[in-house]
Amino acid sequence: MWPRGHATACRYRGVSGLLASTIHDDAWLTQSTEIMSLTPSETDGYFPMTLAAAAQTLTWTYVDGDWYEGNVALIGPRSHAMWLASSVFDGARWFEGVAPDIDLHAQRVNASAIALGMKPTMTVEEIVGLTWDGLKKFDGKTAVYIRPMYWAEHGGYMGVPADPASTRFCLCLYEAPMLSPSGFSVTVSPFRRPTLETMPTNAKAGCLYPNNGRAILEAKMRGFDNALVLDMLGNVAETGASNIFLVKDGQVMTPAPNGTFLSGITRARTISLLGDYGFRTTEKTLSVRDFLEADEVFSTGNHSKVVPIIRVEDRNLQPGPVAKKARELYWEWAHSTPAG
Repeated sequence: MWPRGHATACRYRGVSGLLASTIHDDAWLTQSTEIMSLTPSETDGYFPMTLAAAAQTLTWTYVDGDWYEGNVALIGPRSHAMWLASSVFDGARWFEGVAPDIDLHAQRVNASAIALGMKPTMTVEEIVGLTWDGLKKFDGKTAVYIRPMYWAEHGGYMGVPADPASTRFCLCLYEAPMLSPSGFSVTVSPFRRPTLETMPTNAKAGCLYPNNGRAILEAKMRGFDNALVLDMLGNVAETGASNIFLVKDGQVMTPAPNGTFLSGITRARTISLLGDYGFRTTEKTLSVRDFLEADEVFSTGNHSKVVPIIRVEDRNLQPGPVAKKARELYWEWAHSTPAG
């Protein structure tokens, strides 16, 4: 009989492989695949704990050699990533039949893992190949977010640093519509971006995002969509979710990478495409006043690529010609890339 108080997860096939790091008793693993068919009387009123909420949209995850549908339960309370945040990810996109720069996103997730003291277990080519394999499971009607991830199961000295030998990998693909190019509003956040001395800003690490999240939540409480986040010196770094550009008197400018924010892949691609078209982008220190006085402002990021910013504090802006051209150039280039 299933003992009171003992909980595991068994919603997904292959549960013994998925949860091997969180359940160590083979007897429980054997029973877990059968328990969902039991009635309350057969379990003395005790059903096993559900370890994952349902996925919000169609989701497929590759882990431990196979694909699983839904929000697969992968970590437990003893997992290092759960309580000490040793997780990294990257975000690429599939839309309209293309997945631009997927190889660069795969490279970056491996670099992020190393930056957090973990050991990448997948090659760039393997991640790219798995991505295209997984995308076949979607109907192609909705944009898909592509999220390769690494995390540590165990800790090292006194449990604090990640144990690189315990690094695990998954690739999660899920439907996620892109933002409308109509634009969004920003306000200056009271929260600041950290420096490399205080946080792993050289990685796309999960531990960095609660700071972004509170900046966005605070901005929304004041009626804005997103936040303009400053560095520790009071200069503009990025929005709460993307890199940022301004245009003044025909000159394109963006904050110079200074170790406080991730200099994005879409950011670099946009700078290159604008340069080829004839718009040179200057990377420099930019103040809040620079954005308040700009002719146009736009953002770049993996989630929705190039999107105009149409309000900075109480100043309204129209989507400008440079932002429109940057988006057109990005879409044109993206559709020139290999589709699988």
